[in-house]
Amino acid sequence: MTFKDARLKIVAGTANPELVQEIAGHLDVPVTSAYVGRFPDGEIDIKLHEDMRGSDVFVVQPTCPPVNENIMELVLMVDTLRRASAGRITAVVPYYGYARKDRKDEGRVPISAKVVANMLVGAGVDRVVTVDLHAQQIQGFFDIPVDHLWARPVFQEAVQAMGLERPVVCSPDVGGVKLARAWAKALDAPLAIVDKRRVGDDQVVMEHVIGEVEGRSALLTDDMISTAGTITEAARILKDRGAERVVIAATHPVFCGPALERLRNCPAERILVSNTIPLHGDLPDALEVVSVGPLLARAVQRIHCEESVSALFDD
Repeated sequence: MTFKDARLKIVAGTANPELVQEIAGHLDVPVTSAYVGRFPDGEIDIKLHEDMRGSDVFVVQPTCPPVNENIMELVLMVDTLRRASAGRITAVVPYYGYARKDRKDEGRVPISAKVVANMLVGAGVDRVVTVDLHAQQIQGFFDIPVDHLWARPVFQEAVQAMGLERPVVCSPDVGGVKLARAWAKALDAPLAIVDKRRVGDDQVVMEHVIGEVEGRSALLTDDMISTAGTITEAARILKDRGAERVVIAATHPVFCGPALERLRNCPAERILVSNTIPLHGDLPDALEVVSVGPLLARAVQRIHCEESVSALFDD
């Protein structure tokens, strides 16, 4: 995938520079030269070193931990581009933070996902590209186009290479059924659901499995792994119910708190995650990272060339 167009600009935040370089490499476009630093008191300082006037700019910045730092950096980058007379500004946000609070489910709480959407639009974003939102209705919080990509096609080749016999696709809770159903359709496999009851912010109780998993290879799917309590307990339940093999495929490796320790002790033989969030340090042996760089590069190319992006919404 190579094409030359001086109007296309790729701007990198500091949250995931490796992914930005990969996207730019697929497009054969250099990353725009910029300075993103900090003042002595921690405030963010930004300076673009190239002319942006009339350009079609794609700012790549997942809002992963440190979430507040990365969101503020993205907002200030967008404001910088707007004031530099960029023609169109697209925020490529592979991981959309604050997505868990997408509705007012009790009194006196914010709808955080809407607040972040307001910040981005208010700063001057013209379009948003993201991957596997925690709640699909977040698209409706924006009054601008949102291209919501699915990471499943990226994972599917790795999953099919494992040669899972008699596969069954499992959702770790009711909220993940739509994602699991898409996987089940793609693999021509039955669907199962683990019955989860949350008893704390990072504690869950699982007791039942809806569907037949005994003697089968279970593919456990989710949009993210945070503390890993849900996904590892679901894997244990599936093994207890007689699943021959358990494989996990989860898009966003948030990995906070006890996540890595839990994943090291998880009965899953393979844990597939994407690179929407950068990973560092001592990672579990079973962990395998699958890149969404080519997917995002195709989306950028199609948007820039005014072509349909719907072919990438493989759900």
